[in-house]
Amino acid sequence: MAQPAPYGSWKSPISANLVATSSVTFGQIVTDGAEIYWIEQRPAEGGRHVVVRRASGGAITDVTPPPFSARTRVHEYGGGAFTVADGVVYFANDEDQQLYRQRPGSPPERLTAQSGLRYADAVVDRRRSRIVCVREDHTEPGREAINTLAAVDLRSGQAGTVLVTGSDFYASPRLSPDGSRLAWLSWNHPNMPWDGTELWLGTFRGDGSIASRERVAGGPSESIFQPEWSPGSELYFVSDRSGWWNLYRRKDRRIEPLCAMAAEFGSPQWVFAMSTYAFESPNQIICAHKVRGLWRLGRLRLGTGQLELIDLPYTHIASNVQVANEQAVFTAGSATQPPSVVLVNLRNKGVTVLKPSSALALDPAFISQPEAVEFPTEDGVTAHGFFYAPRNPGYIAAGKDRPPLLVLSHGGPTGATSTALDPEIQFWTSRGFAVLDVNYGGSTGYGRGYRERLRGRWGIVDVDDCVNGARYLATRGVVDLERTAIRGGSAGGYTTLCALTFRDAFRAGASYYGVSDLEGLAKETHKFESRYLDSLIGPYPARRDLYLARSPIHHSDRLSCPVIFLQGLEDAVVPPNQSERMFETLRAKRIPTAYLAFEGEQHGFRHAATIRRALEAELYFYSKVLGFQPADLIEPVPIENL
Repeated sequence: MAQPAPYGSWKSPISANLVATSSVTFGQIVTDGAEIYWIEQRPAEGGRHVVVRRASGGAITDVTPPPFSARTRVHEYGGGAFTVADGVVYFANDEDQQLYRQRPGSPPERLTAQSGLRYADAVVDRRRSRIVCVREDHTEPGREAINTLAAVDLRSGQAGTVLVTGSDFYASPRLSPDGSRLAWLSWNHPNMPWDGTELWLGTFRGDGSIASRERVAGGPSESIFQPEWSPGSELYFVSDRSGWWNLYRRKDRRIEPLCAMAAEFGSPQWVFAMSTYAFESPNQIICAHKVRGLWRLGRLRLGTGQLELIDLPYTHIASNVQVANEQAVFTAGSATQPPSVVLVNLRNKGVTVLKPSSALALDPAFISQPEAVEFPTEDGVTAHGFFYAPRNPGYIAAGKDRPPLLVLSHGGPTGATSTALDPEIQFWTSRGFAVLDVNYGGSTGYGRGYRERLRGRWGIVDVDDCVNGARYLATRGVVDLERTAIRGGSAGGYTTLCALTFRDAFRAGASYYGVSDLEGLAKETHKFESRYLDSLIGPYPARRDLYLARSPIHHSDRLSCPVIFLQGLEDAVVPPNQSERMFETLRAKRIPTAYLAFEGEQHGFRHAATIRRALEAELYFYSKVLGFQPADLIEPVPIENL
């Protein structure tokens, strides 16, 4: 029998330790003949990135031996850390950022040896026995890193030979099937890749250098995503020139749209080697696309332009779609299934789960499923999100009590929420919290117009949408507006701090490595995002006034509710001083606050012990400031001014 108990105090089988130790994060997927490879980031192994192989016979084994970790730090966020050719794995190692080659049955051998150089997004140029990749040069301290396309000889290794230079950033070097041409993306400050990129095509000389090049598509206000060669040597790509990331091809030197629709066939390129489509045959493409926040898989017939949906039990598909041997492989999840590496037989639509991200076998009775919500926000616009109601079969509300609400502001801010089963969200809902996961203006999946709502208005539009989402749920009578908290990491941490500073809508908050000082971020962050704020806020220093006006650190006199800060001490994206200064300010104001710093953590927590401690600390903090007794036994958190 369900028993009445205050929300937040419900006892749950989904512990912080289970959340931290039972899950892995999947990254890039690569096919090599009948074999499939993917990346697993494992918190239980200190965040180590492991290349995993599924052999043609079905056996799944680790490729990367400890202590190696297949992770590149190009752009700091990485991605595209490995590739495979003829059974040989090539990867960037996290500790030294050098390229390694690992032959079947042998330990990794180092290919490059010059410190200060990083490599990503590699393809094997068999014709010339080399790797073509993005290279990032950090060899001169105090100078901005230099990004190029480079070739690393597989016989001599060394640091690589520069093939293309001159732009601030490069991505997606892709060889034509015969190896005679190279396609790639480039862009320049102040653009981010979702603002504007250029697609280039070059022809090789006999010595392997680039003889000629031409710009195929793109520009400062057109985002190109995932150039790819067809089996017939035609160049395909995704562009948002229509206002939506749709598929195009270059045919007879003309650009042709393939399937015009109000859907996103691309994603923001925060990491390298993203892929939403792959060729099933010369005339058919298997493609993932997003409509109103939900992902679908389809087969695009190039002769007719017809998109045939493939019926699958998934609402989330990650941007790592590959096709080989009449099978599609990608990461997917749903409201009841965590992100998993899945294999789809394209003939009979049969689905095989190769590896789930979580070993947690959650009782369906405890799973809160997302409800898509649309709600009015400022300027007559509709904003989006997913609502999760409290769910625990052992408890019911005490009296007429309504649940506390936890509003989630995702990172990026150019990103989006996922509808895949997330044990961390279920950690909260199974304890009696309601959760609103907001796709605020600036999020992807709703077209370029929705994405650009945030242009020049970061810290305003995102905050308005989070506040209005909470108010909308309160008017429905499903949450207690007087016990509403907001949490977020990175850019979501900035949204959190702005909401707590400039609005009076929340009673507590949690900032995970969040931004509090925009001017400090503009001066100190890494190259990839060093001009990102030009579009989100305004050019610096010309609009320094906006940077000061929208930085919570300069307006802490307006902040009067409790905040907990959680920060990695090796964070190069949002330096620790951003959290430390805010914490000290609140402590001096005698507002309840806590600060937990974690050695060895960078931007985004990767160690299981950190993830567990942070989650428990956040629950403990809310229990003290929102007034409930958690059922969990939690190591106390030092809270100043409580």
